[in-house]
Amino acid sequence: MAEPKRSYRGVSAQQRREQRREQLLEAGLDLLGTHGWQQTTMTAVCSRAGLTERYFYESFAHRDELLLAVLDRIAAQVRDLGLRALAATDGDPYTKATAAITAFVDLVTDDPRIGRVAMLESAVADPLRARRHELLHEFAQLIASQARALHGADALSPPHDQIAGLLLTGGLAELLMAWLTGELPVSRQDIIEVVAAQFAATTRRAGRPPTPPADLALERRTPDD
Repeated sequence: MAEPKRSYRGVSAQQRREQRREQLLEAGLDLLGTHGWQQTTMTAVCSRAGLTERYFYESFAHRDELLLAVLDRIAAQVRDLGLRALAATDGDPYTKATAAITAFVDLVTDDPRIGRVAMLESAVADPLRARRHELLHEFAQLIASQARALHGADALSPPHDQIAGLLLTGGLAELLMAWLTGELPVSRQDIIEVVAAQFAATTRRAGRPPTPPADLALERRTPDD
């Protein structure tokens, strides 16, 4: 039976449903980012959100769907923050990349739950590993497109731009995993500076190979050419 569309205290049925979904997502982030994916059960999420299982199934078919929604919401935050930082910053590619990387690092460190979910749980949780792989490729494509906007004619061309983008996203993910777990004792600023420098250098074409002289090109042709 469909939920009535009447409002209650000025809040519509749709708004109340969206609020409950947000409560569940926040509870999922809290549990996933503090206790890990195996402890983030439907019962625990409902208890943390202060909602019954009926309202869980109103928004999610099962626990894994909630976990994926939590990860996707973090990915959207990362994407939006990075793009806003690029748009709001003037300067060369290194300066703009520094702003974007800073926004990302701040996000995953200011809220340790986000850092744990994005960098650690997504790599070990059975329901999240495949989506993590997809997101790395999506962000690699985003880096390639932003590099073209920043470097213009000097940007790498396909497929080199995709290779560079995946190297950067995969490398940054591993770097932050090591840093967040204490395996890499470096400063936040060290990470930002090195990653920004790598972005500026790796996504830029170093220069085209020289065109061989016409007579040399003819000598390389085979009799069948």
